[in-house]
Amino acid sequence: MLAFAKTDILRMLRNRRYFVFVVAFPVLLYVINASIYGQDTDAGGVKYSVLLMVSMAAYGALASSTMSSAVPLATERQSGWLRQLQITPLPGSAVVAAKLMTAMTLVLPALVLVSLAAIVQQGVSLPPGRWLALLLALWLGAVPFVALGLAIGSALTADAAQPVAMICMFVLAIAGGLWFPPEVFGATMKTVAGLTPSFHYASLGWSLAAGNGVVMTDVLVIAGWAVVLGGLAACLYRRATVRA
Repeated sequence: MLAFAKTDILRMLRNRRYFVFVVAFPVLLYVINASIYGQDTDAGGVKYSVLLMVSMAAYGALASSTMSSAVPLATERQSGWLRQLQITPLPGSAVVAAKLMTAMTLVLPALVLVSLAAIVQQGVSLPPGRWLALLLALWLGAVPFVALGLAIGSALTADAAQPVAMICMFVLAIAGGLWFPPEVFGATMKTVAGLTPSFHYASLGWSLAAGNGVVMTDVLVIAGWAVVLGGLAACLYRRATVRA
């Protein structure tokens, strides 16, 4: 399983689109927006350079976890690679675990590089314990988006999986307040945002970065979405395996 996951990780790291859209793009967005708004503060006195860091790190993690799970799985189904795996001693659960491991590993570059950009460009400084809690929360909180990607990859062809994954990624990013502050949302949009895993994912990060600790509502919503999307992914993967 580890060798399978390693192969997947190396394949994605050689993919230029992964670096451009998943790693470089969030860093570039942070640098541009923080240069304009970085020294402003919100109502709680937290600098936007910190809040933007969380938003762009969360966006990078969302993009990475969704795209690195949906497209490769759909491509492997279409090429017949999944069928080949079925006749090896590697069980189906190990294949799914390897895909999860791959996607979770590929989340890390976006989190680390956006954080480094914030430190270097804006001089963002947090206590070591807060840094650790923030990065750990953003890493573990990406599980629902990995599950979403696996569900898409199990249900759609390679040609369809990429645009659908991108649409889901953009919708979640916008609805979750990762590109625009939730404060500018109208009442309806705020209600919609409150139902999305991406909003609570970012909200958890904003709270930790501000030193306000973990908000259990955010944790419960993220965990709930992880269970729902994980169950959907498992069901669709079993169907795809039977068809394969």
